[in-house]
Amino acid sequence: MHKLHPGLTIRLFTEEKCFGPGVARLLRQVEQTHSLRAAAMSMQMAYSKAWTIVKKAERELGFPLLHSTTGGRSGGGATLTAEAVRLLESYEAFCQDVNEHARQAFQTRFAWLEQE
Repeated sequence: MHKLHPGLTIRLFTEEKCFGPGVARLLRQVEQTHSLRAAAMSMQMAYSKAWTIVKKAERELGFPLLHSTTGGRSGGGATLTAEAVRLLESYEAFCQDVNEHARQAFQTRFAWLEQE
């Protein structure tokens, strides 16, 4: 028998879903690649989809997530705004907190499975 365990996906909402693991992963990829296009490619996602995801999140959150520069001699690029960095840090810490509480609650509520 396989061991049972909880699996949680945490999303943040305004009126609509605006932030979750997908947006967080995309922003972390932008942070690494310094490019929304490269981040999208690394996730096997169309650039247009990545752009739409970021713009929707920005609209719902009410602040920009990326500083972007367009092409030119040195090429374009993107970096995270200070708000995006803070949001990511808060989101990831919140996910850790919730997952730890869920793990503890799961152990309490499902301890009977370990006894059988």
